[in-house]
Amino acid sequence: MKNLEIYCVNTGTSDIFPLGTTLSEIANKMGISLVGPICGAYVNNRVKPMDFELVKPKRIEFFDYANRDGQRLYLRSLSFILYAAVKNLWPEAKLKIDHAISKGYYCRIEDLDHPIIDEDIWLIKEEMKNLIYQNLPIERKALPTEKAIELYEQEGLTRKAELFKGYGRLYAPIFELGGHYNFFYGHQLISTGLVGKFGLEKYFDGLLLRFPRQNDMDELEPAIEQEKLFGIFREHKQRTALLGVNDISHLNQMTASGRAGDVIKVSEALHEKKIAEIASTITERHDKVNLVLIAGPSSSGKTTFSKRLSVQLAVNGLHAIQISLDDFFVDRDHTPLDENGAFDFEALEAIDIKYFNQILVKLMNGERVEMPRFDFQSGERTFKDEFLQMDKDHILIIEGIHGLNPGLIPMIEPEKCYKIFISALTQISIDEHTYVPTTDNRLLRRMIRDAKYRGYSASTTIQRWPSVRRGEEKYIFPYQENADIIFNSALVYELAVLKRYANILLKTVKENEVQYSEAARLIVFISYFSFIPETEIPPTSVLREFLGGSSFDY
Repeated sequence: MKNLEIYCVNTGTSDIFPLGTTLSEIANKMGISLVGPICGAYVNNRVKPMDFELVKPKRIEFFDYANRDGQRLYLRSLSFILYAAVKNLWPEAKLKIDHAISKGYYCRIEDLDHPIIDEDIWLIKEEMKNLIYQNLPIERKALPTEKAIELYEQEGLTRKAELFKGYGRLYAPIFELGGHYNFFYGHQLISTGLVGKFGLEKYFDGLLLRFPRQNDMDELEPAIEQEKLFGIFREHKQRTALLGVNDISHLNQMTASGRAGDVIKVSEALHEKKIAEIASTITERHDKVNLVLIAGPSSSGKTTFSKRLSVQLAVNGLHAIQISLDDFFVDRDHTPLDENGAFDFEALEAIDIKYFNQILVKLMNGERVEMPRFDFQSGERTFKDEFLQMDKDHILIIEGIHGLNPGLIPMIEPEKCYKIFISALTQISIDEHTYVPTTDNRLLRRMIRDAKYRGYSASTTIQRWPSVRRGEEKYIFPYQENADIIFNSALVYELAVLKRYANILLKTVKENEVQYSEAARLIVFISYFSFIPETEIPPTSVLREFLGGSSFDY
């Protein structure tokens, strides 16, 4: 029998195994012990499930739920268990997993003969526990694509079936759990028994699937109140229905029939209409409001939004003056440090709050003020004889990550401010049970912009993304419900446009780089979109901030 040499990163040692040995068998023999149950492993920097059989020498690293990829495997499996539980209870009902919210997944059940009630949720939860207790295998199969489509249709997964009709390959992936078939566009845990704590509760007219904290599987993520954000998801669901594009298969069908241009035009018109409505609201309140605060996570399109809002305000007779928070940094020697001893420029304390508020008060009182400019090389505030004075037709716009934090403007009366939160809340789903994560949408935007304007590689952007996300979770998302309004900057067609540019960049990530597994995942994800060229995207579109070709100066 042929043997293989396997190097394990967790132990720092190599060992010899027979050809076809699974990752589970290797973990057992090498005595791998992690904080939580082992979810999967990186095999030559590609994510693999624990039943993966090795046929070549490999470098492997096992991971648990604390790892982002371990969490993904866990949540896909939990979603499959929820699907199977609903089908067991009500075979004709259809589960819909719409989007992430309140630290969980918002789900609906269609074709139930009554509105969902607490007793239904209790029944589903008990059935999920039963499936977990049975420790059922979750088996991945590769079937002829026609057979996979047939099974999806038998399950009532019509959108998934439509997507795989355009798959273009002889064999298609499918998972089986307790006689039910489904697919969640990534690997699963190898059995239901590996799923531990979860939560399920009533949420508006549906239910909220909750999962454990990433660093403590014994505790659920806290379900935070996000009523405004939920309203925006609902509003944009209505708009995608208006476009006739609810998921990737719908978009691909529109593209194939030559109607992608129509999708672009209507999507952009909806954006412009919403911005005009926001400008009108601000104008109506201008007797009190003279300060607009805009906040949002990385690559949400804050800069383009603020410029488009300025145009719409000008239509209403108001002249917007934009001020950058970057010019109000404290001097470098007063900048706070993070837990690693590095400068923390994203902390609120990195801003000279007192001086910033003094400037705002003077401007809002009509005084002539000399504006600062922060010199990033010297790390000090400078002045260049630049003065600013407001009159009754002016309005201040301030865009930055702390825009919705009450600690930013302690000297300004709340009624004088209009607060806007902006994010790319992806409007399109992959299918009935798989939504497109907002963070993936923004990561692809940032990757393309970083490469075009900052000279960063895709690998560098992927490497920095976890740090960016930690800053967002700490400084931005806790305050998003403080907004007067939330603007969704995502466009239903954009991932089909970004596909070509992202593919080129992602394929530059080498197999021996840690970022390779994430690049490989994103390549598979965007492969389901049919490409749409950028020719009909207008120069004022938020996408132009990332692709280039904007008529705005940045």
